[in-house]
Amino acid sequence: MKIAVLKEIREREHRVAVTPQVAATWVKQGIQVSIESGAGNGSWFSDQQYAEAGATLGSKSEILSGADIVMKINPPTEDEVATLPEKSLLVSLLYHRSNAELVKSLNSRRISAISLDAIPRISRAQSMDVLSSQSNLAGYMAVIKGAGHLDKIFPLLMTAAGTITPARVLIFGVGVAGLQAIATAKRLGAIVEATDVRPETKEQVESLGGKFIEVKGAEVGSEGGYAKEATDEYRAKQREAVNKSLSQADLVITTALVPGRKAPILVDEEQVGMMKPGSVLIDMAAEQGGNCTYTKPYEVVNQNGVRIVGAANMASELPINASELFAKNLIELMKLIAPKAELVLDKNDEIVAGCLICHEGEVLHQG
Repeated sequence: MKIAVLKEIREREHRVAVTPQVAATWVKQGIQVSIESGAGNGSWFSDQQYAEAGATLGSKSEILSGADIVMKINPPTEDEVATLPEKSLLVSLLYHRSNAELVKSLNSRRISAISLDAIPRISRAQSMDVLSSQSNLAGYMAVIKGAGHLDKIFPLLMTAAGTITPARVLIFGVGVAGLQAIATAKRLGAIVEATDVRPETKEQVESLGGKFIEVKGAEVGSEGGYAKEATDEYRAKQREAVNKSLSQADLVITTALVPGRKAPILVDEEQVGMMKPGSVLIDMAAEQGGNCTYTKPYEVVNQNGVRIVGAANMASELPINASELFAKNLIELMKLIAPKAELVLDKNDEIVAGCLICHEGEVLHQG
């Protein structure tokens, strides 16, 4: 069996899907691993390290020749799809709900595709969950990025010249990224508050030392490991509950995403007007339209003294750790779909059934 690992061509992408350490593991199992030359450069993994791991290196066309499985991080472009071997298996993020044409293109060439973002959020699949591993790093990076833009320190500081009060941080969304943001901000000494549509997250927030802002009487809950889309009633009540904290916050971090849809607006023009001059908003939903009305991906917008940071693809800003975790997720996935170095796609398995988007000329999950 041959695995080909492509170099990421997306702008500002520094990660690689497979690290030399993981490549070496597969080589020892008798799997041929081919890496596109330079694929690991952005993550500081050299071609020499891959060669020492037993992988072969070459151009895109060379590594794809005869490949059974093709691995990458981001969804392929149409040009990339045209280069993939027919009847091979693509393993990458696909976001198939938003990329129906991409799925159609893959299926037309009888390319099977596993969408890593569609791996079910169940206990048995936790070790394969790339969204969680990457979101964990992104949540950490959101706080560090916020600290970089904020013109004050996070912790309480008592000096001979007087006392500096701790920064106040408000986090919308208590998923993986939000929890890591809470933990990181607390470690830096901030006062942290958080809100979420799922009332069951209150205990998690409090266990990390944060204060949970409850929205009573309009709870939304979760489904399939994701927060359900909030109702208009909930948004109105949430707005009322968080506005006082929003007006006092030095740093606001928003993390709310709805799979396959535009991100919900959590901080509108009026609410930005309530925020203090000098405060910072890190919008982690920038790539899906943003949780703030003024958000622009990869840009910092100054709105009446409030800096709104369109934080996109933040895991890529920590490419060494992000690549290591992504590759380890793939190792666990390979244990399921190729347990004896031979590809076995069991559609009766809950995990495979959830993330196998198209197979042998059939689209299994529509967008």
